[in-house]
Amino acid sequence: MTSTIPLTPTELDVNRVRGEFPVLRTLVHGKPLIYLDNAATTQKPQVVLDRLIRYYMEENANVHRGVHLLSERATDAYEEARRTVARFLHAGDPKEIVFVRGTTEAINLVAQTYGRVHVRQGDEVIITVMEHHSNIVPWQMVCDEKGARLRIVPMTDEGELRLDAYEALLFPRTRIVAVTHVSNALGTINPIRQIVDAAHARGIPVLVDGAQAVAHMPVDVQALDCDFYTFSGHKLFGPTGIGVLYGKAALLDEVPPYQGGGDMISSVSFERTLYNVPPYKFEAGTPNIAGAVGLGAAIEYVEGVGLDRIGAHERDLVAYGTRALGGIPGLRLTGTAAEKGGILSFVLDGVHPHDVGTILDREGVAIRTGHHCCQPLMARLGVPATSRASLALYNTREEIDVLAGALAKVREVFV
Repeated sequence: MTSTIPLTPTELDVNRVRGEFPVLRTLVHGKPLIYLDNAATTQKPQVVLDRLIRYYMEENANVHRGVHLLSERATDAYEEARRTVARFLHAGDPKEIVFVRGTTEAINLVAQTYGRVHVRQGDEVIITVMEHHSNIVPWQMVCDEKGARLRIVPMTDEGELRLDAYEALLFPRTRIVAVTHVSNALGTINPIRQIVDAAHARGIPVLVDGAQAVAHMPVDVQALDCDFYTFSGHKLFGPTGIGVLYGKAALLDEVPPYQGGGDMISSVSFERTLYNVPPYKFEAGTPNIAGAVGLGAAIEYVEGVGLDRIGAHERDLVAYGTRALGGIPGLRLTGTAAEKGGILSFVLDGVHPHDVGTILDREGVAIRTGHHCCQPLMARLGVPATSRASLALYNTREEIDVLAGALAKVREVFV
């Protein structure tokens, strides 16, 4: 189930890519859709849609519990998706892959299992100033319950983590570090291996929020040596409601289950329950089978296109967009790190981001406006909100030109 795009050495055939995403043929207010909200969710290629339909038409049954043919087909498809994810992340074993609803649930799972077991009164949990709320609130909840302290790694004005300050925060009572791989509001690509090495030198595990990374760059969890890695399928051209937690096998073995119910058990009596082995220990109840199968198809699609090719294309778009938007009077980009993914966040003097988004929508341009679930980061930037154009493999320079032209119309209205 790979893309039909020829594997040319250096370039992405964007026109053919765009033809594989039906929604991109949509008209918005009579104008061609220009979808620049990929950090919120990505669009789906036809191969993913076809795979979902085929699952429901030919394979739909519950997994792990039946001996009839459809159940065997569903189980095979579900477990094949797990093997696909393991290969994609370069995990050591498919048993290190837990299917969850998304990045948020994956982080909550770790916080409520590893965190509740290991964090005690007076301990510390380290996160960064650029985290999404889903990598803040679960740790706040654990710290509040346990009487622990949340420590925050600061950043520079350009949006780069201050690694000197990070290492100074690593104390004997630090129990875990949780950090985003790529900032959803700034685009900053953090030096994960350096962060992990500093923590591991002190025996501290690291969780990485990879929601904004996996669709844009190769990820090798063994090379990163992170202890946990999380991502959401819908940001990887897959279905909503499916995500992944990677955890090192020894850690998944050690921690207790997250939820109780069917399939996460080995045996149950009224006196005692014996739990299943990972990853099933963490997958209580009927899982999102179709979502996992669709995610597997999305990964195969991305692998067929080539993440190196996608990354090169998006780096070109970021450079082009930085120049195009940087030339607009009164526009200031937020997030100018040297290592930066496909995020163009900005503020326009005298114009509220919501007004920017509304006018751009009338021009067919879909962007995200607001605090992007990063209110502490907005406070650090000194703004209530920003406008964010986020890029994917199907975006083009021509679309950025339309964005720049639409922003000029915003200025005509408000300035």
